[in-house]
Amino acid sequence: MYYPYFRGKQFELITVREMASLFAENDVIPVIEPVRESLSGLKRALEAIHGANGKAIVIVNPYYGDHQSDGGSITSFLENEFSSSTNISAGILLRNDMSVDDAFSCLEQHLAHTPVLVHAGFTEPKALAATLEEQGYMSGLTNIFIDDYAKLLYRKHFASSTRILIRDGFNRQRNADYPEVEVFSELHATYPELGMSGFGDFLMVGDAYTEGGGPAYAVAIHLTFIDQDKDDVMYIYHFVSDTKDTPTDPAGKFAQALNKLITKLDSGGSGIFEGTAIEEFRGLHAKGHFPGLGYVKKLSMKHHIETLANYLK
Repeated sequence: MYYPYFRGKQFELITVREMASLFAENDVIPVIEPVRESLSGLKRALEAIHGANGKAIVIVNPYYGDHQSDGGSITSFLENEFSSSTNISAGILLRNDMSVDDAFSCLEQHLAHTPVLVHAGFTEPKALAATLEEQGYMSGLTNIFIDDYAKLLYRKHFASSTRILIRDGFNRQRNADYPEVEVFSELHATYPELGMSGFGDFLMVGDAYTEGGGPAYAVAIHLTFIDQDKDDVMYIYHFVSDTKDTPTDPAGKFAQALNKLITKLDSGGSGIFEGTAIEEFRGLHAKGHFPGLGYVKKLSMKHHIETLANYLK
């Protein structure tokens, strides 16, 4: 099982909506942390998931964005819009400001939506695990661990539950500073060895949250690929524009980065999986069209998910 973690901005939610059928067919379960006050985009994405008979996890107490001080509207949203759906789960984000009582209370509040615990800084795993065992919740529970916060010693307390490990493989930096290629992850190939039932990542966005990007001095297209000659390790290409010293002409910079991508594809040795996202990149190149940086990010995420779905078949 693959669990991509999305922060619910516009293009992330569009990605979820457009890929709902692929998710359902390939056991991909998106984790969505709503960060915008309006939940209309989230509703459309979840309706697509539900319609495709897929599954999704919605964080009901976000750490970032417009709902970080009160997630009550998300709880009400799930109760009102998806009360009859067993496929939409309530994700409970366990941070360092939560106690065992807080975590358990939130879990019991969301029992109607098959709660999932997402461990991201919580400091009392042993006590929480003991409470879950005592109350009979542990064996039927899914625990998702964000690797930076929940290492092996932490995770062992939840061994009798379904365990998922999410690791941030994206080394975020200024677009101008990216190398041509670097390692992204091997978790898709090693998660069973770690005692996990599934794995996830933060796609080509990374765990670091920002409200919006600044001017694009350089444009980068980020595409992952799996190298079968290197134990199926996943790498990431960074196709960066040559122009890096001015905030103007994003379309021209995109064309430069896209030319590098197409050249790599046409070399015959890129290792890049050519699914529908790559078809779109080729179409943009043929037409000389710049769709906007948000759309480019959406295509990169789509390609990453297609690559992993193809690998996991």
